Amino acid sequence: MNTTENLATQWENLKKENPHLRIRNAAQQLGVSEMELLATKTGNGVTRLKPEFKEILSEIESLGKVMALTRNNECVHERKGVYLNGDFSSPHASLFVGEDIDMRIFLTHWKKAFAVVEENARGISKSLQFFGKDGEAIHKIFLTADSNDAAFDVLVNKYKNDNQETTESTEVYEVNVDEKPDSEIDIVGFQKAWVDLKDTHDFFMMLRKFGVTRTQALRLAPSKYYAAPISKEAIVTMLEEVAKEKTPIMVFTGNKGNIQIHTGPIRKTMWHEQWYNVMDPDFNMHLDMSKIAQTWVVRKPTEDGVVTAIEVFNEMGDIIVQFFGKRKPGIPELEIWRQTVEKLN
Repeated sequence: MNTTENLATQWENLKKENPHLRIRNAAQQLGVSEMELLATKTGNGVTRLKPEFKEILSEIESLGKVMALTRNNECVHERKGVYLNGDFSSPHASLFVGEDIDMRIFLTHWKKAFAVVEENARGISKSLQFFGKDGEAIHKIFLTADSNDAAFDVLVNKYKNDNQETTESTEVYEVNVDEKPDSEIDIVGFQKAWVDLKDTHDFFMMLRKFGVTRTQALRLAPSKYYAAPISKEAIVTMLEEVAKEKTPIMVFTGNKGNIQIHTGPIRKTMWHEQWYNVMDPDFNMHLDMSKIAQTWVVRKPTEDGVVTAIEVFNEMGDIIVQFFGKRKPGIPELEIWRQTVEKLN
């Protein structure tokens, strides 16, 4: 087992070999979680915070314009803006709902919080970082040139944890990948329920009711109209098309503890190695194309008409990222979005 001293030394040696190595990649190379590696810096630019997540998040608006980062293993979603309209009243999901920062937060998965102040090539970086029990980062908030540094310092002092140890422990999530055989599914009932959908939010409850996994549901859809597989290269085609046409879209990326949403047009798209990227001033997305196992066009009936999505999955059947045309309840989705998706294969 790595001791703190050992781990910190190994990390320093890794950074000497590769000064640009990110902490997440260093943790993977060292066989530990990102949280365990970060904890070795406690007292040296890293401060443990109390796990009072609702209270901390309720005060994030005071920081002004920041950069919100949510990721999974295959996709990174970075959105700049101010955290507005926080709502922590529901025991199931908390919310921030603004034009820029739009999130659905599942606080039962949030376990540890840190404030991080470190020097990098661009200067001093300040951030708040939140982790799950497995040591994986759930959400990070980075200050920008337009942020309120003094408010950051106040918040860190207010929520500083009495525990400032340099070691961390993690727990593994139990993964249930069992899928019922198709023969045990009420396929007729399931397909009827899909056709009768009134709201996209009912889709998840429908999956639970019939005991199907998400990718299994797409296979068993009422017809190819409702769910059809497309190539992963079609994602690039779509992003280039919506950038060219200035079509406003929605990009959902998440993990167990958080889903982050961008709504609006995108402008600059580009490849970097196996990653396909959106590189706009206030929105960046980095999608590892090499880790995509399935890509589907999915259509769900609603009271506002059909809602068309592109859903992207990894080998485990977990959603990596979802794309929609910009829409709100009560307003049909954009016709130009439908036309763009119809041309994909």
